[in-house]
Amino acid sequence: MEVADRLRLTTSPGPGMPPSFEALFRKEYARVVAIAHRVVADADEAEDVAQDVFVSFYRKHPADAHYAAPWLYAAAAHNALNVLRSRERRGKRDAVEAIRRDTQTPDPAQAAETAETRSEVRAALARLPDRSAALLVLRYSGLSYEEIAAALGLRQSSIGTLLRRAEDAFRREVTT
Repeated sequence: MEVADRLRLTTSPGPGMPPSFEALFRKEYARVVAIAHRVVADADEAEDVAQDVFVSFYRKHPADAHYAAPWLYAAAAHNALNVLRSRERRGKRDAVEAIRRDTQTPDPAQAAETAETRSEVRAALARLPDRSAALLVLRYSGLSYEEIAAALGLRQSSIGTLLRRAEDAFRREVTT
């Protein structure tokens, strides 16, 4: 997809899109970006993830499908985690960039510590199994147990237990 096409999709799905897809896009775009942003911590990357998610959904699913929102949330979490893992593998993250983004922290030592902590959290998320990482990302993005269950195709009654296990696994990853 060309960059110009992606930019048009960001502001509007564009001419020729079914009204049902445009309505879905307008309703869910901000939440999909927020989920992706929680993982990648970069607004531009989060928007890229959201655009990819919507393009993928548009190509494969009807916009009025009853599972549209949960599918979009899960895809946002998974795609954002893939971006994070790719970033980690390539080694593109460095402390200097993280400090630059944390300009609201006046103390450079605290800014460096905050950046290091965030980097450790993202690295730990990248090492977790997909389902555990997605559970944590979706929950800490503000989704309810019901929304998480729908997004990941799980029973709502099992979300609490799975979330607890994911949090335990996350703690183990952070302390190692």
